[in-house]
Amino acid sequence: MRVKRIAKKTPELPESPEKVDLTLLDPLIEKYRNKNGITIPVLQGAQDIYGYIPREVFLRLSEELDLELSDLYGVATFYSQFRLAPVGKMIIKVCHGTACHVQNAGAITDALQEALKVEDGETTEDGLFTLESVACLGCCSLAPVMMIGDETFGKLTGNNAVKIIKELRLKEKN
Repeated sequence: MRVKRIAKKTPELPESPEKVDLTLLDPLIEKYRNKNGITIPVLQGAQDIYGYIPREVFLRLSEELDLELSDLYGVATFYSQFRLAPVGKMIIKVCHGTACHVQNAGAITDALQEALKVEDGETTEDGLFTLESVACLGCCSLAPVMMIGDETFGKLTGNNAVKIIKELRLKEKN
């Protein structure tokens, strides 16, 4: 019996919502050119530049650094630290670890989804907030808890969480 080989396919990468300035990658490419074990640091560097990893960036990194596109995309989709779409100016992380879960973190997420009109993992239309459920923020004594940027908010209810978001939105407008 003969085994039929399956042709290698290029992964389907999401389209970028805006024009991407690929010249910003030049220093990153020069830093890692001809080095081994660079996939994760290169992706981290690209994300630091753009805030996410646009389609065109995958293609350029693959070409310039002689990395397989499928390897780059595989790593980027495996690790939750990498983003394939733009995120909001502020990322709201709602903890759903055990301590937060038993203290009704679901109610916080539900209230934020309703107030922001987004689902988990989505960004508001104005690009201000991205809502994410996370496994643990390491603040169990403050359960239930959410983080926005580097600031932690604990002992929350759905109403408290929405009030915090409204205050941040107001500050942003002023």
